[in-house]
This record gives sequence, C-alpha cells and structure tokens, in this order.
Amino acid sequence: MITIIPAIDIIDGKCVRLSKGNFDTKKVYNENPLAVAKQFQDNGVRRLHLVDLDGARARKIINWKVLEQIAADTDLIIDFGGGVQSDNDLRIAFESGAALITAGSISVKKPEVVQEWLKNYGGEKIILGADVKNRRIAIHGWEDESEYELFQFLEEYIHQGVSQTICTDVSKDGMLQGPAFELYRDIKAKFPDLYTVASGGISNSDDVFRLNDDGIDAVIIGKALYEGRIRLADLKGFLC
Repeated sequence: MITIIPAIDIIDGKCVRLSKGNFDTKKVYNENPLAVAKQFQDNGVRRLHLVDLDGARARKIINWKVLEQIAADTDLIIDFGGGVQSDNDLRIAFESGAALITAGSISVKKPEVVQEWLKNYGGEKIILGADVKNRRIAIHGWEDESEYELFQFLEEYIHQGVSQTICTDVSKDGMLQGPAFELYRDIKAKFPDLYTVASGGISNSDDVFRLNDDGIDAVIIGKALYEGRIRLADLKGFLC
C-alpha cells in the first residue's frame, strides 16, 4: 500500500510552493510551517518531506530552525532535503531532528561524499534525490540540468547501497496536471526492489490511487493539498 507523504517547502521560514522549481513562481501558503505539520499529523500522516529551498539555492542548510521546531513538536518522521552539501550540513540536519536525508545535487557533484555517507549511515538514512528533466538529473534547486541519465544514475547508486529514491519530474512539479506515471512504472520495472517515492504533479486523489495500483511505494503531495484539490480525509485508507 502506498505511503502518503505531504511536502513542506521552505523559503524565508515560510511554507511555499513553486511551479517547475522556478523561484519566480513562489506562492506563500502559510507563514507557520509548524502549524501545517501539526495539521498533517492530526489527519493521520506519519511522514513529512521537508525541503529547504533557500538551502538548495545557497548550497548549504539555511532553514534548520524550521526542521528543529517540527521535529521537537510533532512525532512525524521527517525526511529533509535542500542544501545538504557537506558533512557539516548532514550533522546539522540529523542533530536538528531529521530521520532521513535526501541527497540531491551533491550526489551528482560529489558522489564520493554521498558514497561515504551511505557507508556510515546506510540506505535507511540516506535517500537518493533523483530530480529529472527529460530523464536527466537536474541539480541546484532544479536550475541546472546535468548530463547524468536517470537509470544510469540510479543503477550506480544502488550498487553503492541506496535502497530508496525520491524521483521528481521537474516538468510536472507544481503544475497540478498529473504525475509522470510512465516514468515511475519504468523505474519499478527496472529496479523492483528500489523503494520509489513519486513526486511532482499530483493533482487529485485518483492520481494517488493510480500510483498505488502501479505498485509505487510512496507519493509526495504538495500543491494539491494546499490548493484543496486533495483532502487527506479522502486518502484515509493509506493513512494507517
């Protein structure tokens, strides 16, 4: 059964959403991310995807205080990403209460660092962030497109101990037009044992049910929740 993971993206300490990762499309939904996290928890959510967008752009953790507040005042399992670019960033994130870390741009720019993290913490703690444009890996807050092909990228890291990935199709993210169903089916077909988290484009409850039918392990939902297109009450069967 698919796991529901709401997203909170942070800029200037506020809960925001972007479209296609474009910072110029920023929309503030709530100035109190902790209140949003508590609301998710009250509705049965157990896991949260928290992204430091300022950190992704600055290439170092910026909004660690938000992580610390949510970890201290909720029981949510928090996977944290955005700006985790060094051992110090990793230390700050874990000490601030993250249960898991998403390694995004650094997994492309400094693979040897991520490989060391995987050795030290294991695939249970380090998630591979696979953000894609045209099935190539996008980095630095999705502003740059690398030459790394998605399946090659996943395969190399699976050999290094990765057991889970969050895969976001940047062209779908924040557009409320449905996720990249074919992309996720292809990932599961090639890597059936890889815990695959779909992210980007979720527009309604039917999208979630369809991903579940396709055998996708988890789904991150952002703008559709904030815009009222999905109610967590409609997904109660997955929140247990």
